[in-house]
Amino acid sequence: MRIPFLYSFRNLLTRRLTTTLTASGMALVVFVFASILMLAEGLRKTLVNTGSYNNVVVIRKAASSEVQSGIDRQQASIVETLPDVALGTHGQRLVAKELVVLINLPKRGSNKPSNVVIRGISGNSLLLRPRVKLTGGRMPRSGSSEIISGQSIAKRFKGGGIGETFRFGMRDWTVVGIFDAGNTGFSSEIWGDVNQLMQAFRRPVYSSVIFQLRDSSEFIKCKARIESDPRLTLEAKREIAYYEDQSKVMAKFLRILGLSLTIIFSLGAIIGAMVTMYSAVANRTNEIGILRALGFQRRSILGAFLMESLILGFLGGCAGLFFASFMQLLTISTMNFQTFSELAFTFSLNFGIVYKSLAFSMIMGLLGGVLPAVRSSRMNIVDALRAS
Repeated sequence: MRIPFLYSFRNLLTRRLTTTLTASGMALVVFVFASILMLAEGLRKTLVNTGSYNNVVVIRKAASSEVQSGIDRQQASIVETLPDVALGTHGQRLVAKELVVLINLPKRGSNKPSNVVIRGISGNSLLLRPRVKLTGGRMPRSGSSEIISGQSIAKRFKGGGIGETFRFGMRDWTVVGIFDAGNTGFSSEIWGDVNQLMQAFRRPVYSSVIFQLRDSSEFIKCKARIESDPRLTLEAKREIAYYEDQSKVMAKFLRILGLSLTIIFSLGAIIGAMVTMYSAVANRTNEIGILRALGFQRRSILGAFLMESLILGFLGGCAGLFFASFMQLLTISTMNFQTFSELAFTFSLNFGIVYKSLAFSMIMGLLGGVLPAVRSSRMNIVDALRAS
């Protein structure tokens, strides 16, 4: 004979206070676990969304990012003339030669300094990034000390608003526009004319060359052509793969941190569940004896108590996920360990995080309930019936 599922559920309802307290402890652990995973996923998603599958980023070999890369003008011209480069509606080659440097700027309110990416753009940079939209002001004039700020920069850094000025590269730069790049890393950048920025920072070389493929399926051949050319010391990556690589170090750090914290917190939640279930066994000794006398086998008793602890874990997991989902409303900023620049991003919840969190909560429930369940199943029928 098997004990019905409702038996376990009703017993939890009978002990509302202990059930609520135990489930709350598990919910807190799941909240921390899910939040850390959402943080890592939000960072990865922000950087991956920055890139386009059809675009290719060309940087110097062995450089891990554009900040560390250098491409001289001759090499940039060779890349520009490759047959793999797509043509625009007016016959122009969809290539952008860009400069990327880091500067230190003070934040609004706190005046605390932080690294910010300055990107020197050329005429086709916006054509290659269709997600970037100008939301206020205008584009900077070529040959001028004018710049445009991403929305995150305009909100968080002094001098980032339209009409305000930044001081860097021995010049004053006037913000003439604000652009929205959606949920991408470009929102945390400042853009200006590449030639003016190269002069200001005394950089004779570009950081990267970005172009759109004429045929996206020909990327492998294009990559081989660039990397095997003896005139070039460059490597090519799909833009989406390049930005995904930028997220790996930070995302790995966040996952390790999250795992360490949740292991520590989960020990307390498991002990709490174990105490709750041991208390349930002690208070229902006579009831267990009656069930055994009615013909229910030991494994049925074991299964009923395990079911209670699994339900506790599931309830805690659902509650923790519910509160963690509200973290998606927050935008935070942190340093990208790959580029050492500040990056703003949001928490991101997906199906993988949901099932991992629920599985984790039910494992906590199982570990907390297995010993009390074994104890209940091993009780002697006569001794259990004699208990008051």
